[in-house]
Amino acid sequence: MSWESWSDFFAMGGYGFYVWGSYLVALLCVLGEVMLVRSRRRTLYKQLGLKDKSSL
Repeated sequence: MSWESWSDFFAMGGYGFYVWGSYLVALLCVLGEVMLVRSRRRTLYKQLGLKDKSSL
């Protein structure tokens, strides 16, 4: 596909809301997962009494 302008690209042939909305939801899910994993790792380190990862 080729677009004549940036606004055509972002509009995605009338489906821009769904396309970019899907990318946004996917990005938020990935970022949320990263934050949860970091939080769980910190909690695990505290429960095991470890100060850093090299102690494992």
